[in-house]
Amino acid sequence: MSNKILKLFIEKGFLLDKDMLNFFSELEDEDLANEIINKVGVVSHQKVITKNLINENIDKFKPVFTELDSEKQKVIEKFFVNVSVSVEVKRERSVEDIKKNEVDDSGVVKILSSPVLASQKLVVKDFVRHFRNRYNFFRNLLQEKSEILTGLTSIDKIGGNRDFSIIGIVSDKRITKNKNIFLEVEDLTGRTKLLITQNKEEIFEKAKEIVLDDVVGFRCSGSGDFIFVNDLVYPDASLGVKKRSENEGYVLFISDMHIGSGNFLENNFKRFIDWLNGVGADEKQKQMLKKIKYLFITGDSIDGVGIYPGQEKDLVIKDIKGQYVKLAEYLDRIPKHIRIIQCAGQHDAVRVAEPQPPLTEEFAEPLHKIENLYLVSNPSLVEIDGSEDKEGFKVLMYHGASMHGLVNEIEELRLNDGHHTPARVVKHLLKRRHLAPSHGAGTIYIPNAEKDSMIIREVPDIITTGDFHRCDIDNYNGVLIFCCGCWQSMTAFEEKVGNDPDPGKVPMFNLKTREIKILDFSDGDDKICKEKEDKIVCEVENENRN
Repeated sequence: MSNKILKLFIEKGFLLDKDMLNFFSELEDEDLANEIINKVGVVSHQKVITKNLINENIDKFKPVFTELDSEKQKVIEKFFVNVSVSVEVKRERSVEDIKKNEVDDSGVVKILSSPVLASQKLVVKDFVRHFRNRYNFFRNLLQEKSEILTGLTSIDKIGGNRDFSIIGIVSDKRITKNKNIFLEVEDLTGRTKLLITQNKEEIFEKAKEIVLDDVVGFRCSGSGDFIFVNDLVYPDASLGVKKRSENEGYVLFISDMHIGSGNFLENNFKRFIDWLNGVGADEKQKQMLKKIKYLFITGDSIDGVGIYPGQEKDLVIKDIKGQYVKLAEYLDRIPKHIRIIQCAGQHDAVRVAEPQPPLTEEFAEPLHKIENLYLVSNPSLVEIDGSEDKEGFKVLMYHGASMHGLVNEIEELRLNDGHHTPARVVKHLLKRRHLAPSHGAGTIYIPNAEKDSMIIREVPDIITTGDFHRCDIDNYNGVLIFCCGCWQSMTAFEEKVGNDPDPGKVPMFNLKTREIKILDFSDGDDKICKEKEDKIVCEVENENRN
């Protein structure tokens, strides 16, 4: 086991001292080793993981340790000092928070996935292994669709004029002179060419949505030299059961505050924070405010520095640390019974390449002092409102950098102004079960030979995105889609990338009834908060909606 653990850390770019190697060998828990690697990538720039390093940052690792069973916790307490003491202090403080706020503090947050990849030199074989890993995952997923993919075979075994199915990753797509679609696909055994003709109208329309690097199942006929596609199937995300909480509780979704920008709508955001504290709320809303359990912030909380040419002239706070100080002032005013879960975006002070790690103390130290704030990676999978005997709601957070590329690549999004309806773009991500499906389509990412961090491995109950600056809500195969608006007016840069801001809108989801409302904090209202009953909100729970 010790050799396996040591190899795991070396592959991630880290080394272990003797004490830590002994610790992992005694614990025999590879999943915990991965969690430690992820945490070290966030809290420290050290490349050698020592016992002292863990002890010095024990508060950061404590949430990981407390998830383990009692036997493994005993091993941890033997190696590291004051683990159980610090846990008890935290619990006592949480009880005091409940009394102070006079609310039912049942808001539980469990981080299921928050990938952090260590910086390392990349070579071609890293990308090869990354795409091989992606292909294998989707091949296994698509093989389960036996009712569609009959006669499944590998590309190297295609032969004769017969019906068969293959699973391939799309390496080339072209339109022929006769306006048919020509694809080149490959699997681990070889590559072949496929043709989708216009006379198969339904299949042709589905094929128009294919982008490079999609992994798709194809039902085919023909010989190895000339293969026609009769149907195609995506991995697709689908939920069979819609969860409901036993108790009344609410979740709010926001993103793209862009604090530090001269276009930051500070008065509107202050109204939102004031309302959370009961200012200007009527009696009915005050009762509801006590039941708000969670607030998701999906990236671009600050405007950053040097993000685009000439940005400095648009800034009123011209340094990153100052922007995070201002953000912390706002978030610290949010009532402590509300759990805040925040990931990064392209404007935040982390690397642009995805998965983006959580915000670190190096630039955002004030945020780490906010007790009810959870900083996670972009993307992340978070479970809320669960318990020991009941699974909670799984929420997938993704800021949305890849979505611009999809709008440009997919005809129906490009021609129908996908920037105005981001939920339609998210549907394409769910259909592919991948958050950045096409290499080179505007998304910078770090390849991972072991586990493609952008794959939607577990279908979430909710997916929330930002980046497009427009509030949009929809439902795809049982998965609720919450695209967040913004708190910034139109800038020249936003106009250039195609965004049309819809500021001050906050989707609110009732965990018990699944009712959805949009809270409106935009200008021109005589009330601090207006509940907006849009048709799309009313229809989003329609079982027959595709």
